Amino acid sequence: MQTQRDVKDRIASVKNVQKITRAMEMVAAARLRRAEQRIESLRPYAGAIRRMTRQAAQAAENIPNLPILEEHEHVRTVALHLVTGDRGLAGAFNSQILRAGLRAAADHEAEGRQVVFYASGRRGVSSLAFRGKELAGRYVGFTDRPGYADAREIAEALMSAYVDEKVDEVEIFYNGYISPLRQEVRRETLLPLQQATILEAGDEEEDDGERPEHQALVEYEPGPEEILRRLVPDYVEISVFRALLESTASEHGARMTAMRSASDNAGELIEDLTLEMNRARQAEITQEIMEVVAGAEAQA
Repeated sequence: MQTQRDVKDRIASVKNVQKITRAMEMVAAARLRRAEQRIESLRPYAGAIRRMTRQAAQAAENIPNLPILEEHEHVRTVALHLVTGDRGLAGAFNSQILRAGLRAAADHEAEGRQVVFYASGRRGVSSLAFRGKELAGRYVGFTDRPGYADAREIAEALMSAYVDEKVDEVEIFYNGYISPLRQEVRRETLLPLQQATILEAGDEEEDDGERPEHQALVEYEPGPEEILRRLVPDYVEISVFRALLESTASEHGARMTAMRSASDNAGELIEDLTLEMNRARQAEITQEIMEVVAGAEAQA
């Protein structure tokens, strides 16, 4: 049985941990607010780029003869880019992306395709390396506050691999931010454009409820083929940048939630230990009273 001093030491230790988890929760909450602002600022622009790309592709009579716009005849190799964080202590934030990516890789391999991994975030890089997966690209050190230059670096590597025919399809996995308590794993196809996940929730319906085909025709100058030629690289870059921002907000939200849960659990543990300490104190007092009574009876 633990002594009263042992229980006191455990209570002090748990209180120290609780202070740390509360501080981490507050830091994550502050960072989350900034990340939410960046997402809210980017979403309209990202949505507009996707709609413009879709409309230009529909309007173009012929897809421009450009390597990045050519759909490969056979899909033999698929690039999977997993967006994770540099740090842990965020619940299932990193593990659910890894599970989704590895599950997709197993499905591709079962269909006879090869899989090439790309990863951003130390957790994803180290986990894939631990599993013996060779990485064609690894990007770390910016997941707390990604910049557009980071997205451009990743997008250029993915586009180069596709243009050089090292891969025939490019997919990206990331945590989409919904609320601090809820994040969802998203899987999007970036290339080829013909298979790309250009549409997103809300793109198909306009505010007035009309379908896109009922809107006025758009005249392009220069033509839609030339616009599409210039737009696709931007589309890939902005899609990667949005994935990074969504992942950052999701990470802060997941960490804030995890630290709040850890603080609550620490509080419950402190209550249990305090009760245990009180019982130990009562047992010691009872033992001392019994010893005094026994001594008095022996002297009588």
